[in-house]
This record gives sequence, structure tokens and C-alpha cells, in this order.
Amino acid sequence: MVSDSVTNPGAGVDWDAESATFDEEPDHGLRDPAVRAAWAARLRTWLPDRPGDLLDVGCGTGSLSLLASEEGHRVTGVDLSPRMIDRARAKLAGRDAAFLVGDAAAPPVGEQRYDVLFCRHVLWTLPAPERVLRHWRGLLRPGGRLVLVEGVWGTVHPVGLSADRLTALLRPLVAEAGESGGLRVEPLSDDARLWGHEVDDERFALVATF
Repeated sequence: MVSDSVTNPGAGVDWDAESATFDEEPDHGLRDPAVRAAWAARLRTWLPDRPGDLLDVGCGTGSLSLLASEEGHRVTGVDLSPRMIDRARAKLAGRDAAFLVGDAAAPPVGEQRYDVLFCRHVLWTLPAPERVLRHWRGLLRPGGRLVLVEGVWGTVHPVGLSADRLTALLRPLVAEAGESGGLRVEPLSDDARLWGHEVDDERFALVATF
């Protein structure tokens, strides 16, 4: 969950308070049809063709959960903010979706396993990302995939995870999968439609299959 209006959005933010205005950011609420269409098109290339079970960690108000649901996927969303979760539940009311209040680093899903774990702009805020990634890998079924949208923001005191750093963290997990494993990085900075405006920082999607 990243807002361009703050230097370090993950530190000391009251996300319950932010929930009331969270969707005003173009890439959060996806209220602009062009922005919404851009994210929907990307998701179709990142997610499996066949509908499956998707875990959206740090789901916020559920805008991307909704897009995944519209593609037929059964969605479970997790966010630390109860008010974000309330908004996500309202947004996906009547759909095959469930939303849980919990820590993105250790989603409270018990023994449930998923075909996809999706996370946007959250991993960089979590301590020990290498350990988090291994835990998330364990939440996937054989043949599952991680879809991670991350980046590096700011110039004076940049924050985030670079594509090189995240690739290095994931490469050992992908190698453990043997021939079935794969890893690809897709730059996103040059597509202003995703953000509602031009950006000049590093933004990317990384898709890891196991």
C-alpha cells in the first residue's frame, strides 16, 4: 500500500484512519476506467488462465481482489487494518471471496493452500523479507506462483525493494522447485496508465512459479 504523497508510507501510518481516503489514489481505488483496465490487463497476464484460489496479502480495500474475482478466482484477502477489511468486504459483497484481519507476513489461513499469492507494495515494509518469502512459498500448492508488485520510491532517502534485490531473494526458492520453477520481472514504471500519472521511480512486477 503506497501513496506518492508520503516519503515512507509504511512507517507509523494509521491505516485504519487512511482507509477513508485510501481509494482516492488512482492506483488504489481504480476509479478511473483507464487505470482499472490497465491493472485488469496486467493481472490477466500474471494469473493462471484457469480460475483458482488466490491469497491477496496486504489487500487494502480490495480493489485488486475484485479484479481477480472478476476473472473467476476465489479470493482470500488479508490486511492488518480492520477498516480496510470492512471496505474490501463491502466491495466484494456477494462474490466468492473472504477477508481476514491479520499480518501479511503470517496470514491467518491455517492449513489452506493457494494457487497464487499476490502482494502489492507490502513486502518491502515487512521485517526479514527472505523469511517472509519462504513462508509465503509454503502457502502455495505445487505449481503455484507468487505475484509481487514492488518498487523503490524517493530520491533523497529511497525506500522499497529493487527488482535485483527481490530476484536475489527469490532465486534460491525457485531453484528448489527444479525444472518447474521460473522467475520473470516485468517493468511497470513506463506505463502511466497503471498509476494515473507519469512516474520516474522503479516499479515492477515479479512472477515466480514453483
